[in-house]
Amino acid sequence: MNPIQSSTYQVYFDNSLQVLQDLLQQGNYSKVFIITDENTGQFCLPVLQEKLSALDNFDIIEIPYGEENKNIDYCIGIWRMLLDFEADRNAVVINLGGGVVTDMGSFAASTYKRGIDFIQIPTTLLSQVDASVGGKTGIDIENVKNIIGTFALPQAVIICADFLQTLPERQIISGFAEVIKHGIIADAAYYQDIISLAHAKDISTAQIHASVAIKNKVVLEDPFEKGLRKILNFGHTIGHAVESWSLEHDSSPLLHGEAIAVGMICESYLAHMTGILEEEDFKAIVQDVLKFFPKYKLKEGIENDLLAIMQHDKKNSAGNINFSLPNKIGNCLYNQVVSKDLIIESLAYYRSLNS
Repeated sequence: MNPIQSSTYQVYFDNSLQVLQDLLQQGNYSKVFIITDENTGQFCLPVLQEKLSALDNFDIIEIPYGEENKNIDYCIGIWRMLLDFEADRNAVVINLGGGVVTDMGSFAASTYKRGIDFIQIPTTLLSQVDASVGGKTGIDIENVKNIIGTFALPQAVIICADFLQTLPERQIISGFAEVIKHGIIADAAYYQDIISLAHAKDISTAQIHASVAIKNKVVLEDPFEKGLRKILNFGHTIGHAVESWSLEHDSSPLLHGEAIAVGMICESYLAHMTGILEEEDFKAIVQDVLKFFPKYKLKEGIENDLLAIMQHDKKNSAGNINFSLPNKIGNCLYNQVVSKDLIIESLAYYRSLNS
């Protein structure tokens, strides 16, 4: 399977760990740092060490697992560790983990000494199809996701199917939300291919490759999210708000993809009710998302909380909450403004669905 070229770097699939070994040898780095969380340190790092003979001299920086830890406090902890281990500008950071590790690790690397090299090794389906391309780094402040960050490109992205075998099924399903999203916003044929699967865990490496290629094509056309790239935010305006609320209030918070599934249904409702999306495609999206994602029990009376979170969304302009909404399966419009009443109505619609 051919690598995917994304601006200045490549996303590798076949023999990707051998590519990593070659990159480390060619880079002649002064120090190698691997950022993990507790899970990837236990399950993924041994795989990396077993397959890379050149990886015999490195330092580990471990952060706690979970979105609630993607904040400035733990980022400062990473910077302190880099300082303590005397990382210079010729050091390299390898981010081995899901979205929290790749987002925060790349942010820390891109700002330490005004930027040192980093390599992404996404270990979840979500991070492989989402964080693998685009150059976005970021951390959260309280309940506002990715509000502080940079655009910074890795030296390479290494996608290894072996790491998906270490994941619980819930994590696979979570990542599948971004896969579905890519089909809805940009490729109807791919969408039909994906939703025909019986289970999210049945996704193939070729289908992951195709999902990455869809996002990469969008990013290459609009690397700094001034226009077209905004379509990648479909499902994320309401989805991020629901995710943030769940993280703060639920004893077992939603995973990112689970919240985005809620967002895709609600935002498809917005598209349909504003006359953008035909009823047939709207009903298909709702049915297909619910096929893979059990309905979340969205509590009554939290509308104002969710709207307050949405008001801080980085996509907003002139005080308006901006949405990216599909006008058919396979295409999406951006900078769509809808009323707060309709947003609240979309949440009520979601609650009304049969589980």
